Amino acid sequence: MELGKKELTYRGKKLEELKQMNIREFARLLKANERRTVLRQTDELERFMAKANKKIERKKLIRTHLRHLVIIPRMVDMTINVYNGKEFSPVKIMLEMLGHRLGEFSLTRLKVKHGAAGIGATRSSASLSVK
Repeated sequence: MELGKKELTYRGKKLEELKQMNIREFARLLKANERRTVLRQTDELERFMAKANKKIERKKLIRTHLRHLVIIPRMVDMTINVYNGKEFSPVKIMLEMLGHRLGEFSLTRLKVKHGAAGIGATRSSASLSVK
């Protein structure tokens, strides 16, 4: 065993074990809210994975509007372009993301960048001469 190298696991299971599980078996490892969602999304997740696998075979980008999908082990190492309301932002799926939703990693709101105040923005700018 090498020092400093830690095997990545999810709830004590290695990635190879997780990928061999079906969706219902994986759902047992999740917290209550995600488990309930995954069990309700089983058909939708299967359809999404079938379409994604076809696109991977054709070497095309995987694009989706389905921000509510819970990330399952078969998605690990995929790059999925998730729609954020304006554009598709690429999301590289990693082991740590299991159980979270796709939309959590494609932000819909940008951080506010405040610039300098414009003309008429403050009372003091009214007294300045405009050239």
